[in-house]
Amino acid sequence: MTTSANPSLPRIGRRRWQAAVLALPLALLAQAVTAATSAAMDLDTLAQKAQALAAQPYQPTPSSTPQALKDLTYDQMRSIRFKPARAVWREQQLPFELMFFHLGKYQTEPVRLHELNGDASRDFKFDAADFSYDFKKTFDPAAWGDIGYAGFRVHTQMTPGATYKDELVVFQGASYFRALGAGQHYGLSARGLAVDTAGGLKGEEFPRFTDFWLQRPAADAKSLVVLALMDSPRVTGAYRFDITPGVTTQVSVHAKLVLRDTKEPIKTLGIAPLTSMFSFGENQPHRSDFRPEVHDSDGLMMATGDGEWLWRPLQNPKSTLTTSFAMRSPKGFGLMQRDRNFSSYEDSEASYERRPSAWITPLGDWGTGRVELVQLHTPDETNDNIVAYWVPATLPAPGQVLDMAWRVDWQGEQQQRPPAGWVTQTRVGRSYATLKDNEQQLIVDFAGPALDKLEASAAEVPAGAKQAALRAVVSADGNGRIEEQTLYRVSANGAWRLALRVMTVDPTKPVELRAFLQSGNDTVSETWTHLLTAQ
Repeated sequence: MTTSANPSLPRIGRRRWQAAVLALPLALLAQAVTAATSAAMDLDTLAQKAQALAAQPYQPTPSSTPQALKDLTYDQMRSIRFKPARAVWREQQLPFELMFFHLGKYQTEPVRLHELNGDASRDFKFDAADFSYDFKKTFDPAAWGDIGYAGFRVHTQMTPGATYKDELVVFQGASYFRALGAGQHYGLSARGLAVDTAGGLKGEEFPRFTDFWLQRPAADAKSLVVLALMDSPRVTGAYRFDITPGVTTQVSVHAKLVLRDTKEPIKTLGIAPLTSMFSFGENQPHRSDFRPEVHDSDGLMMATGDGEWLWRPLQNPKSTLTTSFAMRSPKGFGLMQRDRNFSSYEDSEASYERRPSAWITPLGDWGTGRVELVQLHTPDETNDNIVAYWVPATLPAPGQVLDMAWRVDWQGEQQQRPPAGWVTQTRVGRSYATLKDNEQQLIVDFAGPALDKLEASAAEVPAGAKQAALRAVVSADGNGRIEEQTLYRVSANGAWRLALRVMTVDPTKPVELRAFLQSGNDTVSETWTHLLTAQ
């Protein structure tokens, strides 16, 4: 496996990363930003600027990155490092410190960075002395002037008793950001917004943060406040991020979005998007890789406003696969890395068992809409191929503000789970018995507090009874037929195992499956919802 020498660099995937940083040049906002840096800034003020910006046609600006930086090799680019001794706020011994990312190679669009200190504001200007260039360079950085930065990262102390500060959060590339809880390893990313990830006539549009205002923390601050201005051809936005580190790091996001009046309206506006990677796993094993699983996330979990919990195992499809889950007033959704065992991955370098899960909690009532899941094909783990987000049923008129707020919990061992029971694994494939043509076997394991207390005999039908105390409620759409289902307790680990044999009526079409466990009249597990793709 190839990994970056700089662990902060987001592994968004070559295809999506290049699109994010190259497709949308920086908007021409010099006058507005200059005024902003000389006065107090808050979310409402920034939202007014976003609204004024949306009233104007989008104006891309050519990159000002020197050609010598654009010509750097990948290894040269990743060897440019910010000097920790020059971190912002280090001399003041504040609880948070800032380090900046250098422009070059794919990261050629600068962002403007500013510090807020009470009512005062100042620009963070590029200084080549902040960086070490660990290769023989043929250029003079001092001659560039203020070329700006590609992004920034924040450090804070999360390890008790440590004399160093851990990396907490990174903002770099389009509207991407990602954070860590204590002991976690970078994996999936969040974004400020997703536009036409699926369904757009001209492909995906990548809004980007053009400016950041970072509030200088107090000496006893527990959170860091970051403001950001976003721009793209069809939408602008003002954002406030409240970042609180911990075992579970929380990032509260308040966004005020404004659509431009354009000839081509936005088809899919993705709120609180998450981007991850799924190459292969227990439900889709690799034939030649020695590692059992390779993924940053293994499933999409959702909590509906009606109290139902849903679990959708992720896949690496042959072609783009888009599915959606309509609901009202969602309680949350997230791309989760449930499997936390090293033996499931056997990759001592990538540490997939330490990749965080990201759980989105809506702040306020989001109304009617859908959670959409887009799964792309990827040949390996270098490309992110999973995107999930919320799509509101209706969008505001151009020029009007769409006010949305949510919290992203970056979770490790302590994860959001349904209260009663949940799926621990999904496996696909035959055992000893030969399957018929167009027939598949699936093994789904459930565990949880409501299930752990049941005896193994709970799945047996007592004499004279109509059904067992614990039963699986399984259904398939019109293209699937459940040939056999068996529920039993696995003595080795205590899980409840549902074994299914499913016949596909038309193999050129997919089959939607659903299953949950019921004890009496009580639902005691989340709903497993799985798609058998067309052959």
